[in-house]
Amino acid sequence: MSETPAPEPAATPADPAATPVVADESVVADIAEQKQVRLDKRARMLAAGIEAYPVGLAVTDSIPAVRARHPELAADTATGERTALAGRLVFSRITGKLCFATLQSGDGERIQAMVSLAEVGEESLERWKEFVDLGDHVFVEGEVITSRRGELSIMVSQWAIAAKAILPLPNLHNELNEETRVRQRYLDLIVREQARRTVRARAVAVASLRSTFASHGYLEVETPMLQTMHGGASARPFVTHSNAFDTELFLRIAPELFLKRAVVGGIERVFEINRNFRNEGADSTHSPEFAMLEAYQAYGDYHRMADLTQELIQNAAVAIAGSHVVTWADGTEYDLGGEWDRLSMYGSLSEAAGVEITPETPMAELKRLADGVEIEIDHPLHGKYVEELWEHFVKGDLVRPTFVMDFPVDTSPLVRDHRTTPGVVEKWDLYLRGFELATGYSELVDPVIQRERFVAQASLAAGGDPEAMRLDEAFLTALEHGMPPTMGMGMGIDRLLMALTGLGIRETILFPLVK
Repeated sequence: MSETPAPEPAATPADPAATPVVADESVVADIAEQKQVRLDKRARMLAAGIEAYPVGLAVTDSIPAVRARHPELAADTATGERTALAGRLVFSRITGKLCFATLQSGDGERIQAMVSLAEVGEESLERWKEFVDLGDHVFVEGEVITSRRGELSIMVSQWAIAAKAILPLPNLHNELNEETRVRQRYLDLIVREQARRTVRARAVAVASLRSTFASHGYLEVETPMLQTMHGGASARPFVTHSNAFDTELFLRIAPELFLKRAVVGGIERVFEINRNFRNEGADSTHSPEFAMLEAYQAYGDYHRMADLTQELIQNAAVAIAGSHVVTWADGTEYDLGGEWDRLSMYGSLSEAAGVEITPETPMAELKRLADGVEIEIDHPLHGKYVEELWEHFVKGDLVRPTFVMDFPVDTSPLVRDHRTTPGVVEKWDLYLRGFELATGYSELVDPVIQRERFVAQASLAAGGDPEAMRLDEAFLTALEHGMPPTMGMGMGIDRLLMALTGLGIRETILFPLVK
């Protein structure tokens, strides 16, 4: 299986920065000063026998649970209920005999804590004033009440610092810039609700995929990430070396060839949600490391796989949004409901270009057409010209989710020939929001034809094509034992989240690789 062809290789990414992304020297100096103040507080705490990072605390409750139990209390109410919970301090106001604090849970829920002289005593109150800073994780125990203004609160009877924050939080009233959000995602999660929603949406979507597969009798398996031969897609691999085996290994670019071995072995409905690695460029829809779903089912074809893929995505939308209409981060509503369009690659290209294009169209004519619309295509394959021209003439006009059917045979070496149309294969790409979300196939199961395709790919590799596949004898041996007619599909999990949230790929990945 293959995602949309990657862009030209970009500069090699490096590890994310370990320090805050700031350019203003005065800000850097202020952070350094605040860090030293907090380190001094930590030292004084330890000298006084107070733990700055206790091994455990008697937390019995959570902020969301307390809020759920008391949704509408009148102002100035004492419930008599005692609780013990912890959260990150995101607001603090200190007065003479009473300190107000807002604690935030990991999912963003907040509750007020009130630390009063009458409840905790003078020594404990003074220690709060001396040692507690914004960003600290704080444990509180006390009665659930509401303040005079009706704010749900904990009247604290005892408290402790659960973890001392040495670096300050960013200003919670200012928007984090994109670089900070990506490089320091932990800050993004603390500060921004959209970041927390995205993480939850991803988990819900993946759980929905697994549930839908289970309802169709699929088994989830795991296949190797380290492989002796890269295959299953046309992509440039990451290369490493095994000291134990003294051999060159490749990080997986796709799990396809191993999942097909599972089908040969009798696991007739199989899927994997996996990590793939492609040593290529990075942009708004591509990441060198990405999450991928691949699935195979015996005795089905690419039409049935299109039906299943639509069901998978629509069920994920319902799981996240409650309906097939999802709301993107910018407020746009996008309808994933109904039956999705299916159109022919060659037919739609011919109609848009105003000239009939078939698998028999001479390469010279394709080159003239590309030159006429100022598209530079430098590739020996006829199918590459067809696909590039289709992207120019058709892709931008696709608004609704659309299955683009029947691709050139020379660009899809692992796919079965079309049963009625020579020169094309039974493959579709699903386009949504202007990018390829998934790809599906009637799989090539004839080992003789598969060997011929591999040999052709090997010739391209020998000619210097870094994305061409190698001749994989181990896979061919498995295929020669007999693989039933099979349908297959690959879908990027990161791209699925892009479709469901309207975000770019770096926002959908929790910790993306950046320069």
